[in-house]
Amino acid sequence: MALRAVSPAMAASPPCALSSARIPQRPGCGCLSDRSSLLSFSTNFMNLHSGAVGFFSVPLVLQHSDKRRVVLAVLRHATIEEIEAEKTIIEEQAKEKMEKALETMQTNFNTVRTGRANPSMLDRIEVEYYGTPVNLKSIAQINTPDASSLLIQPFDKSCLKLIEKAIVAANIGVTPSNDGEVIRVTVPPLTSDRRKEMAKTVAKLSEEGKVAIRNIRRDAIKAYDKLEKEKKLSEDNKKDLSADLQKITDEYMKKVESLQKAKEQVPRSFH
Repeated sequence: MALRAVSPAMAASPPCALSSARIPQRPGCGCLSDRSSLLSFSTNFMNLHSGAVGFFSVPLVLQHSDKRRVVLAVLRHATIEEIEAEKTIIEEQAKEKMEKALETMQTNFNTVRTGRANPSMLDRIEVEYYGTPVNLKSIAQINTPDASSLLIQPFDKSCLKLIEKAIVAANIGVTPSNDGEVIRVTVPPLTSDRRKEMAKTVAKLSEEGKVAIRNIRRDAIKAYDKLEKEKKLSEDNKKDLSADLQKITDEYMKKVESLQKAKEQVPRSFH
């Protein structure tokens, strides 16, 4: 990526070096006109109105005919290092949020029933325990004695019926069996209809993950917009940084699709 910025050496040069600046003046006077003056630099890094503040202070001074000094503006120019520093912060924050979005999506995938018993399929089940909804795993131990069943052992046997009721209400395609000591859950093999239903659910969860990642990208772009408004980035800088951010977004979109395919590829022995 090519970033354009004004070097500290150029920023430290005297006002005469800014020969491309156009400063409207009143006839016969060296002072500024009443209207805001626009400075256009040949570097095309940024356009600043008088009074605007960016990076690295370089005061421009004009003189009236009576030799009084007038400060026109204080201009500061972003270095490549400073732009890269802003880029690193915003991109790292975006990546961290995108990773969390993937983790959430994977957790949701685990709750989708396939033909094989997995304690994760009960992750989202909550039980009304003494009037308070609590996660099933916080009040019971869940084991997989074999590939097609789950064994739920509550720490408090008085909540067996509550657990049974919660599993039925969750509508995850299994029927719990309560023997007064433990709850057994048999996971039936996938039928053709159930497999299609599973694929639709996984696709829906995948789309939710993609939406979350797009929203993270949108928020990062807003951060670049803010820097541009503050004159810390030029329009070209923002376009370049946004393009890099899109590459990161595309990478995470591919990760979402890979996780979706992996979830859909259920071993035939569990169909």
